[in-house]
Amino acid sequence: MAVMSSSSFRRCFLLLLLLDASRAFELQEATIDSIQRAFAAGNLTSRELVESYLDRIRSLNALLLAVIEVNPAALQEADAADRERLSGRGGFLHGVPVLLKDNIATHGGDGLNTTAGSFALLGSSAPRDAGVVRRLRRAGAVVLGKANMAEWANFRSFVAPSSWSARGGQARNPYVLSASPCGSSSGSAISAAANLAAVTLGTETDGSIICPSHLNSVVGIKPTVGLTSRAGVIPISPRQDTIGPLCRTVADAVQVLDVIVGFDKDDAAATRAASKYIPAGGYKQFLKVDGLVGKRIGILRRFFNFSSDSSYKNAVFESHFDTMRQKGAILIDNLEVANSSIILDVNQSGEAVALLAEFKLALNSYLSDLSSSPVKSLADVIEFNNQHSAEERLDEFGQPIFLAAENTSGIGATERSAIARMSQLSKEGLEKLMAEKRLDAVVAATSNAATIFAIGGYPAISVPAGYGSDGIPFGLCFGGLRGSEPKLIEMAYGFEQATLVRKPPSFRE
Repeated sequence: MAVMSSSSFRRCFLLLLLLDASRAFELQEATIDSIQRAFAAGNLTSRELVESYLDRIRSLNALLLAVIEVNPAALQEADAADRERLSGRGGFLHGVPVLLKDNIATHGGDGLNTTAGSFALLGSSAPRDAGVVRRLRRAGAVVLGKANMAEWANFRSFVAPSSWSARGGQARNPYVLSASPCGSSSGSAISAAANLAAVTLGTETDGSIICPSHLNSVVGIKPTVGLTSRAGVIPISPRQDTIGPLCRTVADAVQVLDVIVGFDKDDAAATRAASKYIPAGGYKQFLKVDGLVGKRIGILRRFFNFSSDSSYKNAVFESHFDTMRQKGAILIDNLEVANSSIILDVNQSGEAVALLAEFKLALNSYLSDLSSSPVKSLADVIEFNNQHSAEERLDEFGQPIFLAAENTSGIGATERSAIARMSQLSKEGLEKLMAEKRLDAVVAATSNAATIFAIGGYPAISVPAGYGSDGIPFGLCFGGLRGSEPKLIEMAYGFEQATLVRKPPSFRE
């Protein structure tokens, strides 16, 4: 019998250790729970995790243009988290890298910009972290950087791509590079899908979390308006804006939601009103495999009409509906939200009129609060674009929405009428339907339904549902009334666990 030399034995022993470590943690499709298990087992440090994501960003970002900049202090933050862990501090987001959409402010002293993708705000300095960022930091999360986005959250131009910004360029769908990744939280969705970060944050005024989640095969939670603070976030409309997670799993998204909800004195009215919806014990308790049991779910059939691959997608969704029934859900089919055609037309509903005036007021307020900034008002931004037309591709995309917003003069009778009209459409639409049919939620397959949830301030969760014959992902959106996140989480998690659709991207041309 051959005898192994001591040097060979040491090499084999080290190899076994490495193999054991690799089994303990895999970066691809890593979850918050798998990260925390690896931390606890001593197989991973926050520094190693951050370095791995930074390496992946360096490798893939030239292709995807999903990350607009990385935090120069990310490794120092990771080192601090590692030291805290040794002293006994923990928590499910402790030491976990989070990528923020580029309209979510971080304190000016940290070396990160917050620009909404525009050169106009490059070099501006926020006096404090956004409210949701303060909560993330208190939980021990590491800010990895800023995600690319549709410039100004797609509220500058009618023709600019919904995932383009002057600073970040045209972000690309990681599944099919030529396909739209949608926006405006495009970089957040792409980064989560392509494993460029552990978890990400996005924002939504109308569809900006739901749509990119749908097309990038990630889970996106659009919370009830006011559940998460909008303080320190470059705004469009305080009436509709909300901040939520985009992650690879429902469980990860819910754990992030648990951290970022709650009262904020800097967004006091909205967060105080919505804080009544936050359940004692948080949202993680609603991650139930049997979450579909007994739930009454309405199918909004007009949102299952597809412009391409329709027979295949319809077959996929019918199979999903069968699965949901088998898991105990009660499906009520062929439902319609009253006046949905009016709701989906921003001019008829009043949404366009209201958003223009709200944007000017809210943006001017945000800019005036900055410690320093090249621009101090919407008028300054318009002039900046005129002076930097090449960088901002002004001749190609223009800025008609900015010009229309600048032409408003506050919330007057016309705007109040538009807001009242949307409130009435919501009451007579989704709220009436859900009451009459005794629904826990409605489901839709296309992101067009996002407007129904947007104008009413309602929550929604998008979950991966499949991939077309062309490889482009699609999702299923669960929506409900204000404060219905617990039920939506139960249904979304039950659906996810019953179908397990999501797979990593293939980067097809």
